[in-house]
Amino acid sequence: MSLSFPRHRRARTAALLALVLLAPTACADNERGAPARGAVKIGLLASLSGTYQAVGKDMRDGFELYLSTHDGKLGGRQVELVVADEGNGAATAVPAATKLLKQDRVVALTGVVGGGSVAAVYPLLNETKVPFVGANGRPALKDVSRVWHTSYLSDEPGEAIASYVHDNVDGSVYAIGPDYQGGWDELRGFTEAFVKAGGRLANPDGKTTFTPFPATTNFTPYFARIKASGANAVYTFYAGGAAVDFVKQYAQSEIKDLPLYAAGFLTEGGVLDAQGPAARNIYSVLNYSPDLDNAENRAFVAAWKAKKDGSPTTYAMASYDAAAVLDRAIADAGDDPTPERINAAIGRLGQIASPRGTWQFSPTTHAPVQKWYLRQVRPDGRALSNTIVGDLATVGG
Repeated sequence: MSLSFPRHRRARTAALLALVLLAPTACADNERGAPARGAVKIGLLASLSGTYQAVGKDMRDGFELYLSTHDGKLGGRQVELVVADEGNGAATAVPAATKLLKQDRVVALTGVVGGGSVAAVYPLLNETKVPFVGANGRPALKDVSRVWHTSYLSDEPGEAIASYVHDNVDGSVYAIGPDYQGGWDELRGFTEAFVKAGGRLANPDGKTTFTPFPATTNFTPYFARIKASGANAVYTFYAGGAAVDFVKQYAQSEIKDLPLYAAGFLTEGGVLDAQGPAARNIYSVLNYSPDLDNAENRAFVAAWKAKKDGSPTTYAMASYDAAAVLDRAIADAGDDPTPERINAAIGRLGQIASPRGTWQFSPTTHAPVQKWYLRQVRPDGRALSNTIVGDLATVGG
């Protein structure tokens, strides 16, 4: 992207151009980013192909929506957004992130769908000293000095709903989810909090049943195991195409009458349309719903619907918030918004007004301290919708 220079008298312009030509190393010696009047380059890594393609596209679109409603600028500077495909996980995420960080030399990285991808890209962040403002779940990391998330830690949804499930299910609960980093974290959050609250898992060994990922498309054998366990309810986490398969098959299975509780990604966004009536009455936990009544959410939903069919998802919302975080941080970073200055500015942000409600970064985890909501899939006119039916815990810290 070319720089825009102010108008001056011809002689002064010639002099300035001469200075630039005589000092070609000045730009080369600058840290990442651009001179005071220049653009900033931001990298967005998300799953634009594979199992979580719909999630990645929502994250990309949420970030781009913020830019489009802010004249394409963050912190008053024009943004060059470099988008790369995370694919299905670390194998494709690492080379894509390497290009963004080392070749494109972005001043900040955002996005990333998979927790496993976050863990794999993490060493690159420390090597290049670039801040990461993630917009989906992530595992716990030892050093979060350059790692921030506008979404959640992957164990928090299950932790937030565990007490509610314990109080509302008369008997044992069967836990099942996908066998990869995100699944391990999501189910651990639920099972540890559920057992701590006095609940009992129906799984024969008292441990979550994990299904091969992304290979599992037929869940019928697992439903037979759940039936044999005598469970009184089921708790799960799936997203993307796997969520569609799980829900449709559940509704046709011998356990279809067992209450189904889940991390909200099971019925979030386009997967709910694909699931159709099979998703009706599923209870889920999430940090966002389009029907939240606050000024930021009304503006966000209106802007989204002006460009897209349907309502925005938590993935789009968290990415929109990542752009808002970078907007404030880049503005606060001064005339030379280097990665280090942007990172320091993020740490000074304090409370953030968001479509989900006001939140702030935890000083220890750098993930949001935020409220979680109980939702149920209910009719909304002719369509089904994830309707908020109650507040759950505030988690983070």
